Amino acid sequence: MRRTMAKASLHTALNLLFFTLIGTAMLAITYNLTHEPIARSEENEKLRLIAQIAPADAFDNDIVKDTAQLAADPLLGNDNGTIVYRGRLKDRPSIAVLQVIAPDGYSGKINLIIAIHSDGKIGGVRVVSHKETPGLGDYIEIARNNWITVFNGTSLENGKDSDWKVKKDGGKFDYMAGATITPRAVVKAVHKALQYFAQHREEMFKPHPAAKADAVPGEGDKK
Repeated sequence: MRRTMAKASLHTALNLLFFTLIGTAMLAITYNLTHEPIARSEENEKLRLIAQIAPADAFDNDIVKDTAQLAADPLLGNDNGTIVYRGRLKDRPSIAVLQVIAPDGYSGKINLIIAIHSDGKIGGVRVVSHKETPGLGDYIEIARNNWITVFNGTSLENGKDSDWKVKKDGGKFDYMAGATITPRAVVKAVHKALQYFAQHREEMFKPHPAAKADAVPGEGDKK
């Protein structure tokens, strides 16, 4: 009797192990098959949105290739390093596109890109991805609503820190009734991005190492 029960328990355990291994393998295969296409799709969407907020006449370099690595920073909301796209006009800093995360959305993180001109004014803000409630939080998308354009032209210079809140919290930014958390998170993230830009502008726009190597020699270098 005990031997029969032991065999039955062993059989059940082996079945569970088998199906667990199969399930894990299927999840791993699915991840490998979908991870790269999803990442590529998000990257393409990001590049499309960059074109909307960084006007072509604001730079004459290849903004997609002129990038710099940024360390993780609470003002950017990133746990890992990220890159900044740098626009230059006649070799002078013109516009930067930062990748920013609003970590406190209603349903999780909201991924943003923010274009900031060299004078500290925002060129535009776009949402790359989010998981906010359909019908409420999705109005932050430019394809569904123009609310996100409220940041155009704003800077740290044309208002107080206390203005960088939704009107419900005493700030100056409008929001959709019944959906305060989403715009509150975005406004806070944009404000922090401006603060980051003000603190790191010079180091962000340092010439790319490759650009230095290709520079024309100065008079002292000529023979």
